[in-house]
Amino acid sequence: MAGLLKALVSASEKAADIARLCRHEEPLFQLLVAEKTGADKNRRFLQDFKTLADVLIQEVIKHDLGTEFPELQGHIGGEESNEFTNAQGETVAVRVCGTVGETAALLGSVLAPEQAAAELLAAAAHRDVVLGDTVLDGVALSIPPGDLAIWIDPIDSTNEYIGGREDVAPVDGISPAGLCSALVLIGAYDRRSGCPVLGVINEPFFCRDPLTHRWQGRYHWGIAYQDTRLCSLSPPPPPRPPPRVVLSRAEGPGVRAALDPLCGGRLRFAAGAGYKMLCVILGLADAYVLSEGSTFAWDACAPHAILRALGGGTVALAEALRARRVGDTGPPP
Repeated sequence: MAGLLKALVSASEKAADIARLCRHEEPLFQLLVAEKTGADKNRRFLQDFKTLADVLIQEVIKHDLGTEFPELQGHIGGEESNEFTNAQGETVAVRVCGTVGETAALLGSVLAPEQAAAELLAAAAHRDVVLGDTVLDGVALSIPPGDLAIWIDPIDSTNEYIGGREDVAPVDGISPAGLCSALVLIGAYDRRSGCPVLGVINEPFFCRDPLTHRWQGRYHWGIAYQDTRLCSLSPPPPPRPPPRVVLSRAEGPGVRAALDPLCGGRLRFAAGAGYKMLCVILGLADAYVLSEGSTFAWDACAPHAILRALGGGTVALAEALRARRVGDTGPPP
């Protein structure tokens, strides 16, 4: 497990570098947007996007993990298909090739005539990551990678990543929108039970370096395997009334009206399922309530594992409400 955990953290750091690189090339970034359609479209949004950064990050993570742990090959899933439509209308299957040059040539077919950018991305995709994390080095836990499968959300909150807003003021530490809510999420779950056991959340746009003004990131990880609970974070303090609840702005008036009196007017709103779950992990919110079917396994696997590592978890809202109506006082489903 320790080796796999380090591999997931390393993959998240490489992914964060690629996300920052793509945002840094702003004129190019505007050309790298393809509308999601058909089975790839999240039905909650009128318009959703995938970017080359999304696709490349996912394929880099698949490549790196599958190379180091062959038993994971075929068991690494993600939000994105690996096909990208370039400016000429050609469909290109993005993948990591055997050499930097081959990957650059493939990416060049998407980015043409921006070959220099393709070479930068290829170099980032092939670079080795050195973590230097002594806490992570000290984790000792063994679990066969062949018992696990992986979910990837290469850039959660893609719309905020595309928008790139940096001027959104946080409310009680929670950013209602903006670039900071764009996260890299990598989670591992037990193939038999489906239960999340390991999660990594990377914040590529955590803050800007005061000297260079370049973005700096940070990451969080958690393990919830059998009786073991380990996390890079300390558990947040116990909730104090009234509870702080974070929601999507897409939540309807009925949900808001039901929760607002319970929260003493402390409802907070944010973008991205991963970011809202991170707010709970960091103790900025006591709960994230979602009533719509717009969140998927790749959104929730990594943060769910970290929540479990900290003693928290998730509850099936509809089942919990149904149990309450019939007077069931047992543990929530």
